[in-house]
Amino acid sequence: MGNTYVVEYLLHGKPKSFVIRVSVMNNAEAWQWASCDAGISPIPKFGHPPIKRCSKPMAERYGVTDVKWRQSSAITWEDA
Repeated sequence: MGNTYVVEYLLHGKPKSFVIRVSVMNNAEAWQWASCDAGISPIPKFGHPPIKRCSKPMAERYGVTDVKWRQSSAITWEDA
């Protein structure tokens, strides 16, 4: 299914973050998804042709900087 990740970035100096579930995450993927979240790049749709990916330099031109990602912590529910 995929793992859950937290992506944090700055958009024109303001902190933004979101959680996403994907099968593969790396720096290039994090920059692409941060660009989608910021409204710079369209969100890819299943079953449609692949879209042109947003590179780090392109994202930075539109104000996306300092993209960081990490795997989300697993939530353990305990009965009280």
